[in-house]
Amino acid sequence: MHILVTNDDGVFAPGLQALAQALRDLGKVTVVAPDKNWSACGHAKTLTRPIRVEEVSLADGSPAFACDGAPSDCVALACLGMIEEKIDMVVSGINPNANLGHDITYSGTVTAAMEAIIWKLPGIAVSVDSPNGHEEPIDFSLAAHVGARVAKMTLEHTLPENVLLNVNVPYVGKDALKGIQVTRQGIRKYRDKLLRRADPHGKPYYWIGGDPPVGVPQAGTDAGALAEGYVSITPLTLDLTAYDHQETFTAWNFT
Repeated sequence: MHILVTNDDGVFAPGLQALAQALRDLGKVTVVAPDKNWSACGHAKTLTRPIRVEEVSLADGSPAFACDGAPSDCVALACLGMIEEKIDMVVSGINPNANLGHDITYSGTVTAAMEAIIWKLPGIAVSVDSPNGHEEPIDFSLAAHVGARVAKMTLEHTLPENVLLNVNVPYVGKDALKGIQVTRQGIRKYRDKLLRRADPHGKPYYWIGGDPPVGVPQAGTDAGALAEGYVSITPLTLDLTAYDHQETFTAWNFT
């Protein structure tokens, strides 16, 4: 079994190393990850410049490849043949914050797993719901354990075609974990604010600031499961068609 590990926080992020270490119990692990932070990059793809890759060593001494492209580029390069040995699965993470609701369209962690689906490979994204403003080093041990468990189950049961798994783990001790729920995509409330500044020449520039987003803890959703102390596993598909509304728009008679 050959597992490709990537992320959107950069190849030296501690969450990636924790995930790679946990997955080595399942087979060979190859790490191809961005050389810098690509958080909230979405499903970016680099087509207008060369993509460079160099070999590096992680903090535990294990080898990895650092890529100057986006997370989805890392997966695509590996699948296109940069990694010669056949890849069996892609696992992305561990993101230090939850990826809930509409976050999936922003998240480089999740879209790396989406790229795996495009290449007909099982894709799993793993995130941990660490508290806002957490200043101590994040404990990724439970999320790494859960990620490896989900990967093992995926290998045993096989994901349906065009389906990936978005895994979010509460930031609790192993003994405090309530269990695992299979959930639907919930609602994330964004509290963004536009911050306007002026440069030394008086020209305006902008930051998107504001408070961190919050999930609406509805029962059966990803945010609801996390709020109750459960791991959330949300099956996602790249088919965004609004099937329930096709007849509505057909009735508009565009022709």
